[in-house]
Amino acid sequence: MDQIDPNTAAALQNLSPKDKQELNTFVQGESQKAQIQHTIHELNSMCFKKCVTSRISTGSLDRSEEPCMKNCVDRYMDANMTVIRHLEKMRTLG
Repeated sequence: MDQIDPNTAAALQNLSPKDKQELNTFVQGESQKAQIQHTIHELNSMCFKKCVTSRISTGSLDRSEEPCMKNCVDRYMDANMTVIRHLEKMRTLG
């Protein structure tokens, strides 16, 4: 991570508790957005490489590629939900 400019660090120290909380909430939201965008990009790339085997000339997927893409996305989402549930379970037990 990049180092914070001393002037910025000083300005952050001078924020009120309410402003610090608002800034923290904003940063968390932006971090979540970035994580979602990364996941979507990863999913798109992985499923496209796996399923799209022909040259796209009509602007749509062929009859075998479309079900493959749907199945790929569904399996990816199922796997992610399984991992999330397992991590939540570990967190509550630990």
